[in-house]
This record gives sequence, structure tokens and C-alpha cells, in this order.
Amino acid sequence: MNQPAENHPGQPGQPGQGSAGLAQSSPTVGTFRERDGALEWSGRQETVRVEPWGPDAVRVRARLGGPVLEGLPGALLDEAPATEASVKIEDGRGQLTVGALTVEVDAEGLVRFLRTDDSAELLTEERAHFWWPGPRLYTPVGNGHHRLEQRFAAYEGEKLYGLGQHQHGLLDQKGAVLDLVQRNAEVTIPVLTSSRGYTLLWNSPAIGRVELAGNGTRWVADSARQIDYWITAGQPADAQRRYSAVTGRTPMLPEWAAGFWQCKLRYRTQDELLGVAREYKRRGLPIDAIVCDFFHWTHLGDWKFDPAEWPDPAAMRQELEELGIKLVVSVWPSVSPLSENHQLMEQRGYFIGTQYGPMAHADWPDKEVASTVQVAFYDATNPEARDFMWSRIKENYLDPYGITAFWLDACEPELKPGFQENLRYWAGPGLEVGNMYPSENARTFYEGMIAAGETEIVTLNRSAWAGSQRYGAALWSGDIGTDFATLRRQIAAGLNTSLSGIPWWNTDIGGFHGGDPDDPAYREVMIRWFQFGALSPLMRLHGFRDPGMPLGPDMTGGPNEVWSYGEEAGTIMEKYLRLRERLKPYVLDVMRAAHEEGLPVMRPLFLEFPDDQATWSVADSYLFGPDLLVAPVLTAGASVRTAYLPAGARWTDAWTGTSYEGGTNVTVDAPLDRIPLFLRDEAALPIAE
Repeated sequence: MNQPAENHPGQPGQPGQGSAGLAQSSPTVGTFRERDGALEWSGRQETVRVEPWGPDAVRVRARLGGPVLEGLPGALLDEAPATEASVKIEDGRGQLTVGALTVEVDAEGLVRFLRTDDSAELLTEERAHFWWPGPRLYTPVGNGHHRLEQRFAAYEGEKLYGLGQHQHGLLDQKGAVLDLVQRNAEVTIPVLTSSRGYTLLWNSPAIGRVELAGNGTRWVADSARQIDYWITAGQPADAQRRYSAVTGRTPMLPEWAAGFWQCKLRYRTQDELLGVAREYKRRGLPIDAIVCDFFHWTHLGDWKFDPAEWPDPAAMRQELEELGIKLVVSVWPSVSPLSENHQLMEQRGYFIGTQYGPMAHADWPDKEVASTVQVAFYDATNPEARDFMWSRIKENYLDPYGITAFWLDACEPELKPGFQENLRYWAGPGLEVGNMYPSENARTFYEGMIAAGETEIVTLNRSAWAGSQRYGAALWSGDIGTDFATLRRQIAAGLNTSLSGIPWWNTDIGGFHGGDPDDPAYREVMIRWFQFGALSPLMRLHGFRDPGMPLGPDMTGGPNEVWSYGEEAGTIMEKYLRLRERLKPYVLDVMRAAHEEGLPVMRPLFLEFPDDQATWSVADSYLFGPDLLVAPVLTAGASVRTAYLPAGARWTDAWTGTSYEGGTNVTVDAPLDRIPLFLRDEAALPIAE
């Protein structure tokens, strides 16, 4: 271990709680050290550690009461990519340079991030007040935990993206306040990309919020032990490469998953599901996967087929395989007290604990009972609980039937009520670690499949956290509405998800809550959504169509197959099924870029064209891979669409062959059977039949 180099230019100060005014007239300062290639500052019982963490990137940790802690839950991989860095301590200041990023720490412990080549400020901490508090605030909540605040400056004209998946419809989230908590359709992935040339990961699974205000940015953890974040300098595409390198790259998407997934709430029996699969094949329609949804089980938490409704799963899977269709099975992380696994799991401590009250986290219907029961969620942060959960999946799905694809629903987890304060995970208190649950749940299946010798791994998840992608987790946008307003919001949701490191993303085509297949207005929504779904990273038709039934083991919704919406809609939807099939080689090429480089599939225009300032404000279209610009029709009755084509390329209307120079808005025809698509430069894709 290197001996620390120390610099003691004066008496210890109080960063985060000190005074800018005092600093001007007083020698109050902290202590600097170089330790194992990192820059450390300490003063008034606080330690700030800045260390290289991959090319052009650093990790910053700050703690009150001693040196920074190692091994706390977070999204970063255990080992940082090797990189060259230099530390300089002189004149009462510390500086660490790693490639394109330079970090300065002043005598009071205030941290500032600069672009190395021209010393331009990318981001700086900012005091809340010249006297108190400073940029970092620690408010004790007991037992060594604090309510933590980290403040940064705001900048005029700055645009901010990422932060997971939300239903506010904003692409640029400057001005928003977002809870850092997992909820159905609201997915917390605390990584933020700025138009100023940096990307920052708040490396904490604590419940809290982020405030992107005009007078500053503030990250808050309601209860945690230290501040921890990672930051890199560079354009968004480079930042995606850096971010995915330190949180983990997604596996290569299996070929079947790049095609069309058929689903509804819900196919109640084996015969019903097979009947739909056979009808797709009878009609000669492309289909790659079909989903067996919830309530297929005996009891919630038994994790096995009910033989009364699914008498021969082996024959079902075999027939589907012969038809070229993958069977995907829904697995919930919750366990009914009626389940054969409940007593053993409770005795062994495999459930999430509670601080007060019984070990139950939600109410839910189950078979053989007239009312709901109080269910518990297995603790996915507990390695032994993960092993047990996977042992049941392996014994009841993988080994007897060869089922290898799973839909991980309700994995926020879906608490009712959502009091993380009352939870006690193996990894720590609910307020400190609650946001990591969906990632650890995906880990259960990833590690189990790897141990079983499987190499093609994808799970469909309703929630995610930073790093979920390394476990083969695909995200969908949750239980959303079924109108054009909801469809419009999915563009921003998908783009911000893509900038949060999750390349495998989709929506319920047509939305989830309702939608009448016989209603002409809804048929238009479905057609436009289906077109968007065909040009999404994953293409999956799902929903709880009218007429629905009350929540319970017998429930199902209305029909939701492509022929369910009448002849005109069905013909158009078939057209886009075939388009997706023709594009599968391109989709898989783009998925390989996600796997090897960490680049997203669904890309905001500025990812490819960062020098065109207009692209940073385009929230209604996107690039599907590098070569195809998609401009979905997002309003009822529209027959034309105006789209912005980025400067720096020439664009060709994929339907008509008309060519346009970039850097301008163009208006093109968009009849009901056409989603505007534009090819970049010399790209040649089989759009038209």
C-alpha cells in the first residue's frame, strides 16, 4: 500500500457545514492526502474520497464520522476498470485528473468537476447558504444513519435526461422533482445525463428524491450511511459506454426475443393459449413468444402450474417449440400464506422482514379463498433466499418442462401500503436499500440460469434499478392507460430508460388498463401503438381489454390478438408484424452494440448528433439504432406528421424514397397504415415490402 502524502495548510475546516465568508478571511481549511491513487480530503469529522473509476470517470464518496465505508450496497461493479490518473496537492487545494475529467477540491472540501482540455466547468457542488448548510448535509436519524443531501449548482440552459422510467412525459427533466422509489410504471434508475457534457450516477439504493430546480440540483437519501456517486465527462454516447462498463453490460439478446411477443391478461387454460398460438400459425403470421400470465399457479408462491387448468405443460411447451414459439411464464416474488413454501420460508428468514407488525407486505387474491390474503415478498437481497426461490423455479418449470423465459411481475416489490420505512432487508433497512430489489430479483434468475448451463437469458421486468441490465433484465412501462396521451408519454419514458443503461425496453402495445377492441377510436390508438411497438426494442402485445373481470383467480380480459380489432386494423397490424420480421437482422445488430458497447437501442437524436443543438429538444421521435429515425403518429385523426431530421446526415423517407438534407423539419404523409420512417445517409433497410 502506498504511504499517504499529506498536506496540512492550516486547521481543519467544516466542509458541507462551513462558511464561504469565513474561508475568505480565515485560514480554516481541511487536510488532503493521496491514498492508493485517490484524493482524500478530511475536516471536522468528514471524509471525502475522490478516486478514478474507469476512463474519464471518478467515484466520489463522503461520510461524516470517519473514513468512507466499503462494501455498501450500490450499482457499481466491485472492480473499477483500470485507468491512468494523477493527483496533485498544492496551495491548499487538491486535484485529480483522469482523462477528460479533472476534479478540484478546495480547502473547505467543496468539489468541482472540469473538462480537462479547456478547464471548463461541467458541474460543481454548491452551498445552500454562505454560513450553513454546505453542499453536503448530514442530518442524524439514528444508529449511524443520516438523511443525506448533496447539492450541485444549476446552469442556465442545461438539459437533464435519464433517471429511469417515468410517466410525466418529459424528456428534458430540468425543473422536475422525482421521488427515488420504485412504483408500478415509475422506475427509479438514478443516473442523469446533462447537456453540459457529464453523466452522473447516484450510487445509492436509498429511498429519497432528486430535485432538478432552477436554483440548484439536490439529491436526497432519507436514511443512509454515506454519500456515493460516480461521474464521467464526455458526449452522451461515450458516457453510455463508460456507464455500462462500470455497472455491467447487457447479455446478447436471444434471437427469439427480437421478434413478436403475444400476450393478454390472461389466457386461463392450456387449451386457450395453444389455440391462440395455432391460430397465428394458421394465418401465417410471425410470432416468436407467447406469455402464460398470472394465476396459472396452484397458490401464489407455489411457483408451479395448476394441473386443473394446465394439465400437460410438457406437451404444451413441446408443441410451442415445434411451432417456433417461446413460452414465457409469469413468476411473482410474493408468497401466499396458503402456499406450500410459506412456512419454510418464514422459518428460514427468507422473507423481507418488518420492523413493526406481521410479516406481510400486501393483500392479494388467491385460489380456494373468497377474500384476499396477506402475502409476503421473498427477500431478493438475501443470497440464500435467492437460491431457494430459484430451486423452486428450477424444479417446477426448468427441469420438467424446459421453460427458460420468465416474466417477473410486481417486482418493485408491489407493497400495499408502500412503507419502505417498515421493511428490513438482508442487505439493510428498507429506507437505505429498498430501490435495489428489482435488480436483485432479476439476479436470482440470471445466476440460476447460468448455474443451470443456460446461455440465453432474458427476463421481462416491471421494475429495474441501476445495473439491472447485467442480469438480462428487460423493462416494460407498467400498467398504463390506453389513450393517445399515454402513448405520447411513452416516447420520453423509453428514451430516458435507454439513457439509464437499460437497452431492452417495451410497452404494453395498446396500453394496459382497458380499451374496447370494437371501439373505432380505440382501434386507431391500437394501430398507432402497434406501429410504435414494431419499432421498439422489444415488440409485445399485452393489455387488460374490455370487457374485464374483477381481480381474482378466474379473471380474464377481452380478446387481444391482431385479428381482434377488425379487418382494417388487423390488416395494418399484420403489415407491421411482417416489417418487424424483416428488420430482425438489424434489430439483432443493434442489440449486439448494446451488449458489446453499452449503446442503447432506442436513442434520442442527440446521442448520434450531439452537435446539432436542435436535437436536444426533440421528444416525439427517436433513432432505432444508428440508421433509422422513427416519428410515431401520436394524435387522433392525424394523416400527416412533421419531424425534425438532424443536421449532419442526409435522410430518405423509407416509404417514398424522397430524400432530405438534415437540419430541418419536414412534413410527410402519415395515413393510418404508415408510421413515418427515415433512413440515414446510405443505410438500406427492408422497410417497404
